[in-house]
Amino acid sequence: MSNPSEDAGVFQTLLERLNSQRLPLALALKEKVDRGEKLSDYDISKLEEIFADVQTAQPFVERQLKLHPEIQSLVASLLHLYKAILDKATENENNA
Repeated sequence: MSNPSEDAGVFQTLLERLNSQRLPLALALKEKVDRGEKLSDYDISKLEEIFADVQTAQPFVERQLKLHPEIQSLVASLLHLYKAILDKATENENNA
């Protein structure tokens, strides 16, 4: 069973990380692939790190979605952004 006080702290930390690290990186990668550039090894390693974090946080996020359905659109938007990055990066690789 989760502790609501601990969950609130984790949620705050995840939001801060999203705003200060994850979202700026994702937007920069989106701009890069939209220009037709390929992702570097560093870019790919950062994406792998993000996806590993997502897998670790998935049970927590699922609990939060049940408690706060209003964050559903935020989660969906983030997933759509990362999918768009990967799709365009794949397209750029295939066109190289």
